[in-house]
Amino acid sequence: MTLPFDYRPLEAAALETLGKSIKEPLINELTRQNIEHTLISDLDSIYLPLADFLYQATKSQAGSLVVGVNGAQGAGKSTLCKLLKIILEQGFDLRVCGFSIDDIYLTRAERCTLAKTVHPLLLTRGVPGTHDVAMGCQLLDQLRVAKANRTIEIPLFNKALDDRYPRSEWLKVSGPFDLILFEGWCVGAKPQDEKALRKPINSLEKNEDPDGIWRRYVNWQLKDNYARLFVQLDFLVMLKVPNMESVFRWRSLQESKLAASVDPGHCSRIMSPSSLETFLMHYERLTQSMLEEMPTRADVVLAINQNHRIDTLSFRQ
Repeated sequence: MTLPFDYRPLEAAALETLGKSIKEPLINELTRQNIEHTLISDLDSIYLPLADFLYQATKSQAGSLVVGVNGAQGAGKSTLCKLLKIILEQGFDLRVCGFSIDDIYLTRAERCTLAKTVHPLLLTRGVPGTHDVAMGCQLLDQLRVAKANRTIEIPLFNKALDDRYPRSEWLKVSGPFDLILFEGWCVGAKPQDEKALRKPINSLEKNEDPDGIWRRYVNWQLKDNYARLFVQLDFLVMLKVPNMESVFRWRSLQESKLAASVDPGHCSRIMSPSSLETFLMHYERLTQSMLEEMPTRADVVLAINQNHRIDTLSFRQ
């Protein structure tokens, strides 16, 4: 399968010139958003070529381009999307917006209902079946046709409290947009073959889902509801992590940062290392499946090394 447009990479000299012109405003924005400045070292080799690819893709079709950004827990999806937004707006004069699949999680009350009526493991947010897919489809539809005089509300989820923020605190945006970034750990995922669901792959599945009811429900969601959401993607970018051990290490760092940002006087659901290990078992099956099959069909693959830096950038041929 080849790319659906004639991609012509910018020459090195053009990339260098563009990099110099955008470096100062990019550093200013990185400082404002508290993003590491060390990422600037990969500007010419990773971020500008990727931004140029997406810029050219926007010119290959009418209307807004929807780009899915996939990556395991802690891979750096949010940081990548922030960088791309800055570069595409400052260097390529595009209007960009985005949201995370995390922000369309079902409320805790809705997941409590699922836990009682389908399977107890569905109380834990994350896997397919714990998102408001209809909300996601509607939001993408709205953002595609967004006008300057119309406000669109993007939901926000409070992970520390494990529930959606009240509507009064949702992000408000107005269009039009050239490009929409839709990021999430399972964005673009495909269902597994039924045979692969038979045997548990970790202690969580063995002890809490011995009959496979939970994992079959998650897989069915991918086949049905989530397929209708992911079919809206025009391009798929994958942040490919080395293994699940790296996921645990990086996700632990995220949890530490989250804990530092929460008022200790308020009730929170920050996870301990042992709780985090159990939490990530919910994600393990699908993460392993995506690592095996997604690199062959993603339009762009960013391979991440053990030091949490992007090693290579490759485009689908």
